[in-house]
Amino acid sequence: MSTLADPKVLQSLLARSGNLRPDSQRKWGKMDVNQMMCHLADVFEFAVGRRAVPSRANFLTRSVMRWLALHTPVPWPKGVPTGKDVDPMRDGTKPSQFARDRERMVGLIREFASLKREARFGEHPAFGELSWEEWMIWAYRHSDHHFRQFGV
Repeated sequence: MSTLADPKVLQSLLARSGNLRPDSQRKWGKMDVNQMMCHLADVFEFAVGRRAVPSRANFLTRSVMRWLALHTPVPWPKGVPTGKDVDPMRDGTKPSQFARDRERMVGLIREFASLKREARFGEHPAFGELSWEEWMIWAYRHSDHHFRQFGV
C-alpha cells in the first residue's frame, strides 16, 4: 500500500501536483481544481491539528469503510460528499490565487509527511482513531484520489 511515509511516494505525489493547471478539468465531482487544492490543504490542516472538524463516524465508517479505504487496493468511490468544514463551496477555505493555493497545499502535504510516529493525531472524522501508518496511507490515498480526479 502506498504511503506518504515513503520518500519516493511523497516525491511522486508532489511531482504530480506540479502538473495541475488552472484549467485542469475534473473527471468527476463538483469541485474545480482550485477548490480541490483548498480542500486538500484543509484536510491536511485538520490532520496536523490546526483545523477542527466534527466527527461523523459511526460503526460502519470506523470498521468496514476504514478497512476498505486503508487496507485494500479498492479504488475510492467517486462522488462521496465532502464534509462541509473542508468543502470550499461551503465552510472550507475559498480559493484565492492558483499558485498560492497550490503552495499552501504542497506545504501542508510536506508538513504532514514529516510527522514522526510519536506525533499526536486527532480522530479522523469518518474513520475514527488511526495509527500513524494508517494516517500516512490515508494521506496518500486521499491526495491520489483527488489528483486522479483532475487527471494527474
